[in-house]
Amino acid sequence: MTTTNTSTSSQAYAIDPAHTTVEFVVRHMMIAKVRGRFTSVKGTIDVPAGSNIPSAVDVTVDAASIDTREEQRDGHLKSADFFDVEKYPQITFRSTAIEGSGDAFTVRGDLSIHGVTREIALDTTFEGRGSDPWGNERIGYEAHGKISRKDFGLNWNQALEAGGVLVGDEIKIEISAEAIAQK
Repeated sequence: MTTTNTSTSSQAYAIDPAHTTVEFVVRHMMIAKVRGRFTSVKGTIDVPAGSNIPSAVDVTVDAASIDTREEQRDGHLKSADFFDVEKYPQITFRSTAIEGSGDAFTVRGDLSIHGVTREIALDTTFEGRGSDPWGNERIGYEAHGKISRKDFGLNWNQALEAGGVLVGDEIKIEISAEAIAQK
């Protein structure tokens, strides 16, 4: 099954930033992994009636909300060497196609980072739905993917004396999203 961004009867869900994580993993000095996250995310997920597979996903992340638990590194990541948050304050993802059926599917879309847009694929799973204590309908998804940071113009690096580089090129993306049905 392939779904595009068109739907006649769907429910819009707003991403709940308090229950959503957008995280990444990158190699450091070729010997360890550094994990980070973005703490400010918003967006919508449209889900057709009677389905758990979205028909459209639209997400905006505040690039300045990066958090790697190290203030100096976060400052460097916000600088022109990496995200250049003053010039490119947002990271966006907009789905272009959703393929698959059941509880596991692929969300393809345009990811824009640092003024560069590239198509990526995210392996996604439906995690469930239910009503919260206040009567709101909630839905959950997890998504994983990989990108090359150099594909987005994030080229800064430093050679290591023993060989290799300070920052790996491959970035693993890990998303856990919870969204609330809009009335």
